[in-house]
Amino acid sequence: MEALDQLFIEAGTLMLAGMVFVFAFLGLLVVIINAVLTPLASKFPDPVAQSVTRPTLKKPAPQQGVSPSVVAAISAAVSQYRQKHKE
Repeated sequence: MEALDQLFIEAGTLMLAGMVFVFAFLGLLVVIINAVLTPLASKFPDPVAQSVTRPTLKKPAPQQGVSPSVVAAISAAVSQYRQKHKE
């Protein structure tokens, strides 16, 4: 049982050391990338996109109510459904 406890302690220590190493490596990588990109960003700035103003289109006034063709289509569909499903 003592050997098993020792193995778990060693595994936890190794895991913690690995996590610290990865965290430190990634942090250092971020610092190095930012240090390299800062002078490059001032030398090669991103182009600024020009905003294009488009004329607004006037929408037609909304119609009041439902168009007669829609009412006719719905009425035909309802009557057809009622004829097929008579009890």
